[in-house]
Amino acid sequence: MGKDTIVIREIQSEDNAQIEQVIRNCFHEFKIPLEGTAYSDKETPRMYESYQNSNDVYYVIDNNGAILGGGGIKPLKDFEADVCEIQKMYFSSKIRGKGYGKLLFEKCLQSAKALGYKQCYLESAPQLKVAIYMYESYGFKHLTEALGNTGHYSCGVWMIKDL
Repeated sequence: MGKDTIVIREIQSEDNAQIEQVIRNCFHEFKIPLEGTAYSDKETPRMYESYQNSNDVYYVIDNNGAILGGGGIKPLKDFEADVCEIQKMYFSSKIRGKGYGKLLFEKCLQSAKALGYKQCYLESAPQLKVAIYMYESYGFKHLTEALGNTGHYSCGVWMIKDL
């Protein structure tokens, strides 16, 4: 897998099935609950269609047509308009630990700023220790309860950062 063959780009409709598989695989691998998480979201099978507004974006990691991860930003549901949420950030085990997650995360934060958001919120699961450590290293602070209305009652880790 040569570095030059990997690109981070906006999602296209033909990426839907592959990114859905990447997302679902992570839940089984890390034993994260399937209910009350992204696993059961109606957007998960139709990611391209779910990020077609002017205030959201979803990126995928493409290795010669193989989608190995993704992540995006959207307004935080039922909350202040200038707060976005980093959503559906999942990676195939094939590319973990190689720095692509960090690149994609930074791209999401840059996009959030460019779209005019003032704060970025995220929810995670305690099982995803490496991800949580990365969020902390970027200055995300832990919250004692969820914000907005994501429907992800099984997440248990809530964080926010000023942009």
